[in-house]
Amino acid sequence: MSSQVNSKEEEEVAPPQRPPSPPLHTTFAARGLHAQNFPAHKPRDLRIPSPQAITHVAWSCDGKRLAGVGIDKITRIWTPETSMESRAATHFSGGHSDDVDYISWNPTHPELFCTSSQKDRRIVFWDARQSRHTQQITLKISPVQTNYSPDGRALIFTSAGHQLFFLTYGKDGDAAKAQWHLSDKDGSIVASTAMFNHVGDGIILTHHSEHSVRVMDYPTLTLRESPAAHVGGCVAVALDPRGRYLASGGYDSIVNMFDLSEWICVRTISTCENAINALSFSYDGEYLAIANTGPYIDIVRTRFLAIYLLL
Repeated sequence: MSSQVNSKEEEEVAPPQRPPSPPLHTTFAARGLHAQNFPAHKPRDLRIPSPQAITHVAWSCDGKRLAGVGIDKITRIWTPETSMESRAATHFSGGHSDDVDYISWNPTHPELFCTSSQKDRRIVFWDARQSRHTQQITLKISPVQTNYSPDGRALIFTSAGHQLFFLTYGKDGDAAKAQWHLSDKDGSIVASTAMFNHVGDGIILTHHSEHSVRVMDYPTLTLRESPAAHVGGCVAVALDPRGRYLASGGYDSIVNMFDLSEWICVRTISTCENAINALSFSYDGEYLAIANTGPYIDIVRTRFLAIYLLL
């Protein structure tokens, strides 16, 4: 009898509840976060003997590898925890016949990535565990920027003519092996930059001559939102990793922060002195890096939206 009572009492004990996250307006200490001391960081110059510069870098999804392209036909990948010396880089070549412009890592696998070149009009897919590329796609247009879907099975890219195109991963007919294929979408949508949202059911587009940000459903490509953003054209966007904000930047040197639940501009950063050309949130969404046509990068705390540091 007593054992039945004890078992009944155990069933009635409520499971422990996770305490709610502190609101964003509280301090770093209250949220259990360690504030970065950027002035104390000691950057190192990584110089490669070449008349050209590295034009694009990207981290793998696990944060253990850093890739750089832009110097030549070679993609260089470093493991920063080991070494960032030039001779320590792993070289991937043979996929392009001209200079590589852009690299994107697959968000679902830390070994998979793709590179693109405007000059040879190719998108090449790689596996970092082997030296030879896994697939090579030759296009009729010049790809400028690539972006994977969250599940890694779709890729959107914009062309030098500001058109939007799609690649999908899967088996074609009776093919035994899954590969990347060009989508039947004809590139009628104009865009200078394109990216998937965190869920993968929508894409965010900007155009250098349009004043608004376009948000479209995927794969139907129906327009969902088109909030006004900038006076001189919108050229850069970034999604808050926490899913709260979308940051946009334009030729008017202003950065807008849109609330993703209502798609209204809730905050504005107007302290930049030059046209914005790139935006990037930190992994935890606490900081926003703003690149512009000037010789510096602004680091902003998203809590206050005030300039925290100039690099």
